[in-house]
Amino acid sequence: MKTIKWRTTLGAALLSASVVSAQAADIVIGVPNWPSVAATASILKVVLEDNFGLEVELQNGTNPVIFEAMDSGSMHVHPEVWLPNQANLHEKFVTTKGTVRMSPNGVPSFQGMCVTKATAERTGIKHIADLTDPDMAKHFDTDGDGRGEVWIGASGWASTNVEKIRAKSYGYDETMELLEMDETLAMASVDAAVAKDADHVFYCYTPNHLFAMHDLVILEEPEYDASKWTVIQPTDDPQWLEKSNAPVAWDLAYLHVHYAASLEESHPEAAAMLGNVKLTTDLVSGMTFALVVDKADPNDYAVQWVRENAEVVDSWMQ
Repeated sequence: MKTIKWRTTLGAALLSASVVSAQAADIVIGVPNWPSVAATASILKVVLEDNFGLEVELQNGTNPVIFEAMDSGSMHVHPEVWLPNQANLHEKFVTTKGTVRMSPNGVPSFQGMCVTKATAERTGIKHIADLTDPDMAKHFDTDGDGRGEVWIGASGWASTNVEKIRAKSYGYDETMELLEMDETLAMASVDAAVAKDADHVFYCYTPNHLFAMHDLVILEEPEYDASKWTVIQPTDDPQWLEKSNAPVAWDLAYLHVHYAASLEESHPEAAAMLGNVKLTTDLVSGMTFALVVDKADPNDYAVQWVRENAEVVDSWMQ
């Protein structure tokens, strides 16, 4: 996917786009550490500045930090909240406190575990529970310690915590090392494995450019069952992992724009626009492809995207 760390590529581009302090900007958009949210954040910045004459700043931050900042008013927008991944934050700040609003227009997203097609053919792996077999796990052992390795996401992602729960629930935390690393490095390792005909297993999701670049196989699992899905995040309970259990597939997730309720008073037209933002899986996948594969600068790409998708942007103004 990429060979250079986030903070030296997309993160640096995002930070250089803002030269004013958070206090001076009219609106501050929080930007977590994955590519599609960087694109969406830059697009929202361009739209807010061009249509409302506002000064908009982009600031890197984790999901909990951005929600806390929207609650206090030091940040105003989270461009891509994954639900149910961040359900605990949504429940606290949207449902209970009412200090954050959610755009109702979600982008559907799949989450699961993938291997390359060649890996499936070489190893015979079909089901996620196959990873509990020590003989199967050895196919994914790159350091010779007898355990395989599986990328479960980046640090700070709610989904990474859920994947730890799922690994414990299925039992492959005993046979596989659960790797947390920046997505740029993780996706580069997928590219490298394909180039070397090496076996590889990893957390995968849509919208994402990777499905367009490689022939991937999604590992089978029991269908989602709410009665079997008990997920607690570490921000809610120090014993979250012990108390959680999720031996089934993810439910379908949705990506929503969230914004500070205070914008309804300070910048009501901007708040109304944010509540109307509507994107599709194909549009978000295209954004990710542009930033990751084509190495587009987020701000330059956003300016072009807004120009080429004028009808989409106009629909947000209704």
